[in-house]
Amino acid sequence: MKPTKIETERAKLEAERVAILDDIGHLKEWLQGEVDVDADEGDPDLAEREKNLALLTVMERKLESVNMALRAIDKGRYGICERCGNPIDPARLEVRPDATLCLDCQREVERIAKKAALRYMEE
Repeated sequence: MKPTKIETERAKLEAERVAILDDIGHLKEWLQGEVDVDADEGDPDLAEREKNLALLTVMERKLESVNMALRAIDKGRYGICERCGNPIDPARLEVRPDATLCLDCQREVERIAKKAALRYMEE
């Protein structure tokens, strides 16, 4: 029996979740290593640590996004925009299975966030 589209999406999301958790584990393990707190500002080890901390933040956000998509599947709301309630284009879900907003709403949210960031920077 061929798996349904939702079953296929769930499998992709769960595989992505496992990969992200693995990557987060490796990064956290690396970050627990010794770092000289008296290191110069230009120290490559310190720069690498800062880069990995930023990457960890991005990965944790991605993990939350994947978890939200899995919860949406459980609630029968997968593929429905959280903002407007319209269906999310299947092509978008193919590229971003963790998408919770349709493309129009995603653009609007990004526009609002950009506007708020610019306003904040002007203050």
